[in-house]
Amino acid sequence: MKNTKSVKPVKFFNNKIDPKMFYFVLVCSLLISVTIVRSLDVANFIGIFSISMIAISIMFMDIFRYKPTYIKLQKMIILLGLMFFCTLVFGRLIEYIFVNFTRGLGLHEQKTIIYGLPVQAGAMLVMLLFDSHTAIIFSFIISILSGIWQNDAYYTFYVFAGSIIAAFSVIRCKRRSDILRGGLYVSIANMISVLVFSTFSSNRTLGIFIPSLIFALTSGISISAFTFIVLPILESLFKVTTDITLLELLDLNQPLMKNLMISAPGTYHHSVIVGNLVEAAAEDIGVNPLLARVSAYYHDIGKIKMPEYFVENQSGSISKHEKLTPHMSSMILISHVKEGLELADEYKLPEQVKDIITQHHGTHIINYFYQKAKQEQSDPPKEEDYRYPGPKPQHRIAAIVMIADAVEAASRVLKDSSPARVSGLVEKIINNVLIDGQLAECDLTLKDIQKIKERFIFILIGILHKRIEYPGFDFNKADARQGDQYKNIDRESQQKEKDKPALDQVPGGLSPNVIKFTKGGTTASKG
Repeated sequence: MKNTKSVKPVKFFNNKIDPKMFYFVLVCSLLISVTIVRSLDVANFIGIFSISMIAISIMFMDIFRYKPTYIKLQKMIILLGLMFFCTLVFGRLIEYIFVNFTRGLGLHEQKTIIYGLPVQAGAMLVMLLFDSHTAIIFSFIISILSGIWQNDAYYTFYVFAGSIIAAFSVIRCKRRSDILRGGLYVSIANMISVLVFSTFSSNRTLGIFIPSLIFALTSGISISAFTFIVLPILESLFKVTTDITLLELLDLNQPLMKNLMISAPGTYHHSVIVGNLVEAAAEDIGVNPLLARVSAYYHDIGKIKMPEYFVENQSGSISKHEKLTPHMSSMILISHVKEGLELADEYKLPEQVKDIITQHHGTHIINYFYQKAKQEQSDPPKEEDYRYPGPKPQHRIAAIVMIADAVEAASRVLKDSSPARVSGLVEKIINNVLIDGQLAECDLTLKDIQKIKERFIFILIGILHKRIEYPGFDFNKADARQGDQYKNIDRESQQKEKDKPALDQVPGGLSPNVIKFTKGGTTASKG
């Protein structure tokens, strides 16, 4: 028998699929069939197994076609198969409990208990762990399997309607309490379904209708309970990050965030502004704005280790880099990426945030120290010694953070914050990032870049706006008693402003060539 490692991947919808995936579908279908079968009849089992395999195959074919990113994440494919199995197993367990419960109460019509089975919880979990498209197709498949399980065509509609409501009730889930609200919506939807079924049922007695309504009402409670219990377990085991977890990371009482605020207040303020920029841009181009903001908040956490070496945390004193060689200074600046990743591992930040920490500088060159080294050294320095190790941004959020990081830093040196100057600054930064090839490995389009540019300009103009002078106050004139005391500090600050075009933040040098992104295409102009 040939080893599966030597078998070539099968090409399906222009995606290469590991042959092991077919074995996974087979095993998943077998487990589902064993779960829902009600008799030991071989022919019945074969029929159920065949339908299960077709249904699961349809599910994965849809994923391969519309969600190819999950193919690279085998853990997500395994999780999805597990969701089918666990949902039906949990349903069988609750069914067993309800059967014995109704017998204890002396209820003879046990068919009504099917309306209390929490099979719609699977769709709610899929929405939280995956996305809306996957939740819809999951709802469709699980409703078919549930109808076969209960041998009831009406029950297929009952499960499908409840699953769709369960999924879309948590599409904007921001708090744990939203899951309870979703369970309430499912209860209402299930009760309406029972009322509809009662209108064309041949048996309309109150002895069936009332228990059916009660079970439909209690289904939402069990769905919320199941989701509450299982969601944190699945997040931990499969390293999946939900919006609920991301919101918890925005809490300023998080130890890492509090440490950043205290140890590197300038970096914290910079990260907050970057967060505002990337969240707005992410909304415009259709990526997760919450993940974008969280990533921006934590992208520079490595600066906690040596905050005084970064310009935004330096006071009026002489820069720490004055006594260091350009190569040593660049090493310190580059090290904040590695140290940030170490802190992210220590505090168990999500994998998506870790990726952006490592990618937000790409392979940019620290041009300030590179040019300084060229001036001071007789031998030309190696360019790779002054570049970040990368990798370049692999997805759109990392690219937005990279651009916003550079734009926010460069905006600090603007003396004229007029809209024209702000627009020119943003265009120059984007132009430099493109020319340096930093966006070559992500799927950011020119249309996306145009939207990002417009959003950044709008926000920066609001941030950098000028205020009118307060009558009777001249804040730019030093007090006579304090003039001599701060004269030297002011002189040093002015000298430092000349060096500020951003040691680690502004990528490369600002090229005089500007690429303007317009709806009609791209044009080049001189800045």
